Parts: sequence; structure tokens; C-alpha cells
Amino acid sequence: MTHSLAATSRLQPPTDIELAAIVRNFHSARVLVIGDVILDRYITGSVHRLSPEAPIPVLRPANNHCTLGGAANVALNIATLGGQAILVGVIGNDAAGDEVERLVTATPGIASGLVRIANRPTTSKTRFMTGSHQLLRLDEETTAPLDQDGLTAVMEAVERSLEASAVIVLSDYAKGVLCDGVLDAILSRANEAGRLLIADPKRPDFAAYRGATILTPNEHEVRVATRIEADHDAEADRAGRVALDATGGEAVLVTRSAKGLTLVCRDAEALHLPTRAREVADVSGAGDTLVAALSVALGAGAALPEAAMLANATAGISVGKQGTATVSRQELLDALHLDDLVATDRKVASLEDAKEIVADWRRRGLKVGFANGCFDLIHPGHVRLLSEARAACDRLIVALNTDASVKRLKGPSRPLQNEMARATVMASMAPVDLVTLFDEDTPLEMIQALRPDVLVKGSDYTVDQVVGGDLVQGWGGKVVLVTLREGHSTTGTIRRMTAPAV
Repeated sequence: MTHSLAATSRLQPPTDIELAAIVRNFHSARVLVIGDVILDRYITGSVHRLSPEAPIPVLRPANNHCTLGGAANVALNIATLGGQAILVGVIGNDAAGDEVERLVTATPGIASGLVRIANRPTTSKTRFMTGSHQLLRLDEETTAPLDQDGLTAVMEAVERSLEASAVIVLSDYAKGVLCDGVLDAILSRANEAGRLLIADPKRPDFAAYRGATILTPNEHEVRVATRIEADHDAEADRAGRVALDATGGEAVLVTRSAKGLTLVCRDAEALHLPTRAREVADVSGAGDTLVAALSVALGAGAALPEAAMLANATAGISVGKQGTATVSRQELLDALHLDDLVATDRKVASLEDAKEIVADWRRRGLKVGFANGCFDLIHPGHVRLLSEARAACDRLIVALNTDASVKRLKGPSRPLQNEMARATVMASMAPVDLVTLFDEDTPLEMIQALRPDVLVKGSDYTVDQVVGGDLVQGWGGKVVLVTLREGHSTTGTIRRMTAPAV
């Protein structure tokens, strides 16, 4: 496998702030989702009487809407979390297939690899609802395995999408798409290509998924397949290891509803994660949300334990919502922080997000300021710089050098605090409205992208020495030099701290 699932060597589990740093990198994840595509249709209305023809309620419809279900719901969750999904599945030449294609096309973050097959209906589930109560569900589907032409078409779509994906998800809803021929071909091809593959199983024999990197059965599925109850941690661990032997993979993640998750990795102790759900309104689609979060986290470079923690947190948000629901990246970030850190965290943004925020500020007629630096240890000189910078504008952005950038500029012993610690401290400063990170030696690219109206540096620079000063002045902005307090610098502070006592 080209992707390492090794657990981190840290002695302590990651903090929520460290997990949030992974979430901010979700945009880098590329996930290929293959499986049973379902159209979920909801017809809602009111019931005021029983039918005179039979003892059944009469529904007067008021609303009719459709959503993506099955493998398509996994892709939708990946896109909502900020990742990029390619969806490969089967739809028919029918109205339901048209609606699935419309929904996929209308969703940013999903690329379509859908295959149309004549004489095979699009799998659809129509739920008739009154309030939160379901009166009836109508399933229109076939569960017959794909024929040879269908198998060939699906594998051609997989081949077209494989190169662009780092992670593959098999979303099996037992509707015939992941039949023996397709399943065996994908497992073989994924291993040949060195791709990490996550299988969300429906078959009672887990050996069918042999070759999958990670299996994600729920408590019922693992009980049926292993004949081991998974009610308690020890049993869940044992069932997971039996499942691991069946697949020959690297890990099994057993989802246990209100009891949380159990992660079983080869040659490692099981990791039991209690649920992070604050309340449970509906568990519909929570499995899809969990698998999506797991795949995006792994695609963004997380180790498996951290990815499992993020999947657990995401599923905890999902079950607090009514109906099949997605979870946004911002919702996950909010859930990862204590209430008094939520506002601080929202100030920390990627460059792409910062551009959107700045564009909104400009639409509101606000003057945007920009300051940058390592800000390794905040001292009174920094406080003065930030206060005066904010006084020169309506909104202040502070761009921080990443850890790699600081090391190149200051040497291998710096920074003293990692980039997320520095970003968190900076975001807590009252004059600061937005914090972002840059990996280059200078913030020139960031200045070009954000086009601030005011560029702020300390008075130890001259205007012509300020990186980006000519650009800002060129588009009508100005450079502000703030007088620094004598005797305050991070380097000087460190020198005094490390000087031998006399």
C-alpha cells in the first residue's frame, strides 16, 4: 500500500485542536466511491383521517423532495466535509436516474462516474411521511447481479477514475452492483494500484472482501459474520480480530451505535472510542457519514487512529439530526472544540477560505489589513503591533509562517511552539480577525491572493523593504510601519531564557 496506516508514536492521544488541523486539510482528499447508488425520495404531508376503504391513514402531500442515498450519500458526505469524491455506480434510463444525475451534477465536490444501464431500474426508496413519522416506504429496485456488459462498463469507469484517487470506498447495499465479478475485480485492481480501500460490508461472509485495507461493519453485521456478540469492548475486540483474519486486511472498525467505535488493527491493542453524540435524533445514514469522514481523513494524510476519532466525532453530529443528514467541515470543527474555543477556531482559515471571507468583507465595504510573521512567543511588542495594525483597518489578517518556513528562516531549534499552537494563540488576540498560514519564506503569494488595503510591518523595516509593499501601493493601498518597543523581540527573549545563570 502507498498509504501508511501506522499509528502515531505519540504517548498522548491527539487534542481536538490537533484533530482540527487535519480537518482543515480535508480539501486535499481525493476519494473514489463505488457501490449501490440510491435515490431517496420523501413525500411529506398531513394526515387527518383514516381511509374508508381500509384502516390506513390518508396522506395529503404537501412536499416532495429527493436526496442522494447509498453510495451517492457517501460521496455527498465527502463533498460536504470538503473532500473531492468521484462516484461510480449504476443508474437506469428512467426518471429516477435522471434525478440522481441532476443531483450529482449540482453538487460541488462530486465528479460523476455514473453508468447508465438499460432495462435496470434506478434503485429508489420513497418514504411517505407525516411530521417525523414514516407511514410507508416504497422500494423500486432489482438486486440481481450485473451482467457482463454492466460489469465491463463499471470497471471501465473505475479505471478512468483510479489515477485521480488516493482512497477507494466500497459502499455495499446488496443491490447487485458489487456482485462477485465487480467486487473481485476492484479488490484486485486496488491492490495492484497500491490504493487504500475501505469496504462498508453487507455480505454475511466477510471473506468476500478479502484484500480490503479496512472493513467497517456495524455491530449487527459483525455479529452475523463472526457469531460473536459485540456488546462489550472485549467481545467487540474479539469479533474484530475474527473479521480481520477473514479479510486479511490491516484494520477493522466496528461501529457500535451508542457505544461508540472499536478499532482493531493488526498487531496492536484495540482502540475503543466512546460516542461523541450529545443527543440521538435519527441514526439514518450515520454509517455513510462515518465512512465518508474516515476516508476523507485518511485521504488528507491522517493516521488511522486519528481518522477513526474524526469519523467518530462526525457520526456523533450526524445522529443528532433528523433524517439522513450530512455534516459540514465547519460543524466538525465546532464539535472538536470547547465552547470558549469555537470563536477562536473560526478565525483560523486556509487560504481558499480566507479569500472567501475577504471577498465578503469587501462586499460590505470594509478596509482589510495584513500583517505577517513567525510570532513564536507573543510579547508586548507584538501586542502593540497588532493593536496599531487593527487601528489602521476594519479587519486584520495575520499570516503566520508554518513550522517548516520558520525552521528555514530561524534555524532547526525554532519554532518553540508548533504552527497550530501559534495560530490558536494569535486567533485569541482581540485585534485579530483572521489567521492563516503560509509555507513559503515570504507571504508574497498570500498578499497577491488576498489583496489587502493596508500592509503592516514593524518600523525596523523601510517601506521599500516590506515584501509586497509595491503591490499593495500599486492597487491603491498603503504600507503602515509601526514603531516597536525597545527591548522586545522573540530572539532576545529566548537568549535571556537560555543564558547561563551568573
